[in-house]
Amino acid sequence: MSIKVDKVTKLYGSQKALDEVSFQVERGQITGLLGPNGAGKTTLMRIITCLIPPTEGQVFVNNINTMEDPVAVRRMLGYLPENNPLYPDMYIREYLEFVAALYKVSSPKKRIEEIIALTGLEPEISKTIGKLSKGFRQRVGLAQALIHDPEVLILDEPTSGLDPNQILEIREVIKRASVNKTIIFS
Repeated sequence: MSIKVDKVTKLYGSQKALDEVSFQVERGQITGLLGPNGAGKTTLMRIITCLIPPTEGQVFVNNINTMEDPVAVRRMLGYLPENNPLYPDMYIREYLEFVAALYKVSSPKKRIEEIIALTGLEPEISKTIGKLSKGFRQRVGLAQALIHDPEVLILDEPTSGLDPNQILEIREVIKRASVNKTIIFS
């Protein structure tokens, strides 16, 4: 088992964002979370990625409780949030070097080259992130989520705000990147 969500409830004051949500995602599966805006998809992803705690219930990633050992869980996860927090003044390679250093990636230069190729960033590699189109910023976000070769990818609306061609391109990048990974996306 890769991810187990067990009776997760999240309250914000008296508002219930999640109400006893339970499901399992097996290793290697790709699972989509569907629902209208405000349904709790982002909240659930933030709980799985250890960014916020559940009010009740438990989440396990590879049998590790996210509340008991969040550092170990975060090492296994790659996360692309809905609002991708990139540094607009950094160059793509510079940003990926920064993220690789945070994750203590072994052979970072080699891994960065692999990720640049995988995500199709070559045509824009000499630009700062702030000068990229939305589609290429999403690719940079996906690259940072993949840089440490995580077992699990959590992708929050990875195609939001993209035009139809960019959506197809990002889906293809995700498909190439997803080999032997567990993915949850909204």
